[in-house]
Amino acid sequence: MKDLLFEIGCEELPAGFLAPAMAQLADLFRTKADKLQVSYTSLRTFSTPRRLALIVTGLADKQDDISEELLGPSKQAAYDGAGNPTKAAEGFARSKGVTVADLRVVATPKGEYLQLVRQIPGVATIELLPQLLRELLVELSFAKSMKWGSNQHPFARPIQWLLAIYGNQPVALEHEGIHSAAITRGHRFLAPEPVPVAAAAEYEETLLGRFVIVDSERRRRAVQQEITAAVAAAGMAAGATVTIDETLLDTVTNLVEYPFGVCGRFAEKFLHLPDEVLITSMREHQKSFPVVDGSGALLPGFVAVNNTRVKQPEVTRAGHERVLRARLEDAFFFFQSDRKIRLADRLEALSGIIFQAKLGTMREKVDRVVKLTRLLADRLAPALVDEACRGALLCKADLTTDMVGEFPTLQGVMGSAYAAHDGESAVVCQAIREHYLPLRAGSELPEGVVGALVGLADRIDTIAGCFGIGQIPTGTTDPFGLRRLALAIIHLVAQRGAPLSLADMFRKALALYGDRVDGSGATVEQVLQFIKGRFINDCTGKGMDGRAVDAACSVAFDDINDCLKRIEALTEIKRQASFEVLAGAFKRVRNIIKEHQESDIEVSLLVEPAERSLYEVYHQLAQSGEKQLAAADYRGFLEEMLVLKEPVDRFFDEVMVMVEDEAVKNNRLNLLAAINTLILNIGDISRMHSAG
Repeated sequence: MKDLLFEIGCEELPAGFLAPAMAQLADLFRTKADKLQVSYTSLRTFSTPRRLALIVTGLADKQDDISEELLGPSKQAAYDGAGNPTKAAEGFARSKGVTVADLRVVATPKGEYLQLVRQIPGVATIELLPQLLRELLVELSFAKSMKWGSNQHPFARPIQWLLAIYGNQPVALEHEGIHSAAITRGHRFLAPEPVPVAAAAEYEETLLGRFVIVDSERRRRAVQQEITAAVAAAGMAAGATVTIDETLLDTVTNLVEYPFGVCGRFAEKFLHLPDEVLITSMREHQKSFPVVDGSGALLPGFVAVNNTRVKQPEVTRAGHERVLRARLEDAFFFFQSDRKIRLADRLEALSGIIFQAKLGTMREKVDRVVKLTRLLADRLAPALVDEACRGALLCKADLTTDMVGEFPTLQGVMGSAYAAHDGESAVVCQAIREHYLPLRAGSELPEGVVGALVGLADRIDTIAGCFGIGQIPTGTTDPFGLRRLALAIIHLVAQRGAPLSLADMFRKALALYGDRVDGSGATVEQVLQFIKGRFINDCTGKGMDGRAVDAACSVAFDDINDCLKRIEALTEIKRQASFEVLAGAFKRVRNIIKEHQESDIEVSLLVEPAERSLYEVYHQLAQSGEKQLAAADYRGFLEEMLVLKEPVDRFFDEVMVMVEDEAVKNNRLNLLAAINTLILNIGDISRMHSAG
C-alpha cells in the first residue's frame, strides 16, 4: 500500500467554489475506487485559491482479484447424443480463450448449463491511476465553467499544472497539453518557483515552507490569529476586539493562501451611521472585519486580510482606508439624503416597483399585506392592531431609498432607522426591521409580536399569489423561494403558539388578489399540501418521531400549533406498551370499515356481549373526550383511549362483523366507524403500528 497525491493547479478560483469542489473530489474518488475495487485507508482533500488537491493514504498496490463466473450454452445444446462437444460448446470456449475441458456443468433455475469459472488478477494501481485521475479532473463541475484558448474541456479557471505521485513514483497524466510531474508551486508572489514533492507525506509542510497553507481549517485558524494580532498591533482602544462573521471568515480563508492582517481606521463621523451600514460596507466591499470595544460598540477601525506580505504595510493600510472611506462617504450621503423624505411619503413610489408581472406592483402588495396583517392582529394580538397595520404599511417603503438601492441586504434595517427618524413608535420600527426574519431555516425569529404578524402576512400574500397564477415550485425550480417562505410561516406560527387556520388565511389572501389569480378551493388545498410537506420535513429533521408526525398530519393539517400538540401527545403515548396493541387493533378497525362512513349506532341491534361492552366503553369515551378535545388535552384523551384496547380485542375475537343480516352488519360497522372517527380527532394511529 502507498499514498496517492493528486493536485490540480490553476488560476485563482472564486472563494465560493472551493468547498463544493473539495466535496466533489472526495465523492468522485470514493465512487471510482469502489467501482475499480481498489481499497484505501483514508482520504483528505485540500484547497487554496490556486489549487485543489487530494491525498489518499494506504491505497492498495492493485485491484482485488476477481472470480468471474460466465454461463455458456445449455448442457443439451453443448453436447450431442454421443456426449461429444457441439459447435456451441467449442465456440463459447474459444471466445473465452479456453478449451471445452475447462468448462463445467452447473445446475441453474433454468436447467443445466456450461459454466466457466476463472480468476482475473487485479490490475496494478499505477496502471489505473492515469485514467482515474483524468476522470476526476474532467468530471468536476462548478457553478460557472469556461473554456480557454483551444481547450475542449471546461473548468472554473485555466489549469496551470498537475501533480500526481503514487508512493514515490510519479503518475503519467496528460490533460490538454499539460503533463503531470512531481512538482507543485508555492505562493504566487512570495515563493513562485516550482517546488519538487517526493511523496504525499511531504506535501503540506513543503507548501507551508513556500507560504501556502493548503489545509483550509488550518488556514482558517491562521486568518483568525492574524486578525487578532493586527488589532493588537494597531494600538486601538483597550479591550478592542474584532467581530468575526463566520461566513465572511470562510470567504476570506478561501481568498488567501497565506494570510497577512492589517488594521485600518476611518473617521469617527461615520459612526453616526447605523451599525449595519458600516458592517455591510466593510464586509461586502472590502471583505473586512469590524473592530468593537469591550461592550460590543463599533470603533472607528477595521481589519483586512491580504494574501501577501508587503514591504510597506502603511501603504497597504492607507489603500484599504481610502477604498473604505469612499464607500462610507457614499453611504453617509445616502443616509443624509434619504432621511429628507419620510417613509410614509415614499409609498406611492412603490408603484414603480414590480412585485411580479402578473401580480402587480409593490404598492399593491403593501395594501394587501396591511389587510392581512389586520386580520392576523384581530385574531392573535387585538391590542396591537393599529401598530401592526402601521408597520405593514411602511414595511417596504425603504425599497425606494438610495441606501437600500446600494445595499439590498439592508432592507428592513434602513426602514427601521428611517422610521425612528420620522418619529414612528418603537414597536413600528422594530416590526419594519424584523418582518424579514427568519432569513433562512434555523435563523433568528422576530422578537416582537408585530414584526411576526407583518412577516406572516407578507409571506402568505406571496405564496398565495404565486400558487394562484400557477407558479408552483417543482423539484428543480423555486424562483420565488416559496419553500423558504413556507418554512418561515411554519416557524412564525409555531413561535406564537396561538391557533390559526391556514386555510382561512390563504382563502382571504387569494380573495385580495381578485380576478388576477385562481382563488378556488383547489388552489387553497394545493397551498396547504405544499406547506404540509415542508412541515413534515421540518418536524422529522428536528428529530420528531416520524410515525407520530405522519399520523397527526394525515388526518388534519390546517392549524400548525394544534398539529404540533397532537404530535407531542402521540409521541408521549407511544412510549406506553399498551399503545402498540391499541394501534394494531385500530389498524384492524380501519381495514374492516374501509370507506364506510355511517356512524349512527342503534343500541337495540347490539346483541352480543362483546359488542355491547365495546359500545359502553366508546359511549363513555365520546362524552369525556368531547371536553378533552375542546381543551386540547390530547395527551389525556389518548390516555383514556387506551382502555379501548381490551374491548376491541374481545370484539374481534367474539363478534362476526360481516354477517348476513344487513342491519346488524351495518350497525357493527357503524360502531367501528364511530370509534375510528373518535380516534382520528388526534391522528391515524394505525400508521404508528410497528408492523404497519
